Amino acid sequence: MIHYFKNDISEIELPQQFTYPFRYTPHALSRMAAEEVRNYLQTRQEWQEELQQGKMFGVLVVRTTEKAIGYLAAFSGNLAGSNHHSFFVPPVYDLLNPDGYFKEEEEQISLINQELKEIEASAYSSQAYLKKMEALHQEEQAAIEKQKQLMKEAQQRRNELRATGTLTEEELAALIKESQTEKTRLKRIKNAWKDYIDYQKKQFNPWLDRIKELREERKQRSAALQQWIFEQFRMLNAHGEEKNLYTIFDELLEQLPPAGAGECAAPKLLQYAYQHQLEPIAMAEFWWGDSPKGEIRRHGQYYPACKHKCEPILGFMLQGLDVEPNPLLTPNTDASQLETIYEDEYLLVVNKPAGMLSVPGKNGQASVQSLLRKRYPEARGQLTVHRLDMDTSGLLLIAKNEETHALLQEQFEKRQVKKRYIALLDDDITSHNKEGYIRLPLRPDYDNSPLQLVDFQHGKNAVTRYEILGPQSLTIEGKEHLCTRMAYYPESGRTHQLRIHSAHPDGMDCPILGDPLYGQAADRMYLHAESLEFRHPHTGESISIEKKAPF
Repeated sequence: MIHYFKNDISEIELPQQFTYPFRYTPHALSRMAAEEVRNYLQTRQEWQEELQQGKMFGVLVVRTTEKAIGYLAAFSGNLAGSNHHSFFVPPVYDLLNPDGYFKEEEEQISLINQELKEIEASAYSSQAYLKKMEALHQEEQAAIEKQKQLMKEAQQRRNELRATGTLTEEELAALIKESQTEKTRLKRIKNAWKDYIDYQKKQFNPWLDRIKELREERKQRSAALQQWIFEQFRMLNAHGEEKNLYTIFDELLEQLPPAGAGECAAPKLLQYAYQHQLEPIAMAEFWWGDSPKGEIRRHGQYYPACKHKCEPILGFMLQGLDVEPNPLLTPNTDASQLETIYEDEYLLVVNKPAGMLSVPGKNGQASVQSLLRKRYPEARGQLTVHRLDMDTSGLLLIAKNEETHALLQEQFEKRQVKKRYIALLDDDITSHNKEGYIRLPLRPDYDNSPLQLVDFQHGKNAVTRYEILGPQSLTIEGKEHLCTRMAYYPESGRTHQLRIHSAHPDGMDCPILGDPLYGQAADRMYLHAESLEFRHPHTGESISIEKKAPF
């Protein structure tokens, strides 16, 4: 199962720490391994149609007990209807084994679904029941209303007769009896309809009871099967410890694992390495095929492991390895790099460097706001009026008091603040329309925070005006990148708006250079907030600030 590199790797220095899987730059050996996997995939013509739909693959560079360096390969989910292919590591647990408990229980659940389908297609389906009851109640109501109308008309006639004052006692008694008879008739109509509806319900009851019984059985079988599956995925770590998925998620998040947990490439790779005494050295995952709807996945590019399924699992499996630190937990905190561009008694504008948080992170990491708190201890309220991504550099507006903050935020909310960003896109797209608008609504990817998705149904409106400034060549770590210099003028302020509007196929179809989430990580993300124009909240003066991009 282990593959040895076709090219000489003796001159390539091994990484000092294992890859942090949720934000990384692939090591040279990981890139070489991935390239060999890509070459292999191109030889499998029978898979091309399925591969075109998109799938994540992973590589794990390993060292054998004899100190030889090789790599393992894996795919997420299954491929060509199977979990087993000779080039790739096997699953942690094979759900597709035809003789296994899972397939047997799955068959029983399928039989339940089939019976439910047959009932729901019959004249005694739950839908047919609801339609029948609705029609009967309408008829019942019509009959009752008709009788009530007759009673109303009769009551009016009796009142008119009484008003004449000429009726005898016998005639008055007859009117009272008539009224009582009509009330009795109404009661009989109501009872008759109740009996008839009850009779009709009884015709459906056996079928409805069976539907309820089948659904409850399906629910119980599915829950039991799901828990059994989670217990079969017995994950290992570098210490030789073992925990199943149910335990991992329960201990960490107090919840059940999501469907498909344990079937991604990264857990498969680590599991096989631990089982066969292979030392993990470095890893990487790349996408092959078309991008999923709404997401940013570019053919052949590297991506971090998914957080929804993999973060808890890998959190356990990586224990015992010397792993690179999470860069999000160690942001730039060098206060000397926080340059003040403009300042008066009410506000200031700073130039935030790339790699510095705007506000403190979930774990209390230092940020522009925390650094300025120390610089301006007398300042009150929320200092930062808006935010820039940690990876974005540029102008950030700061308020020194609560009143100023509220007045400036109001300008942002009313879209009265004008902003210009400069970006380098990771390819030459100068043949694209030179200027225009990108309109792609966005929402959070709840399964993979902090990623965002394009969602035309549930997303919030996001509009960006763009201008292509021209081609630009840039050398990073000895590698030349042919880029496109862009000016962006966002008309809304959604999270990752410019990043997604750049990378998405319906946007510029080209990620920002160095974008670790929607493109490829580099020495930095080449996005800079260059210009900021707003009205001074106290003087009314129009203020225009500019700080040229450092690239």
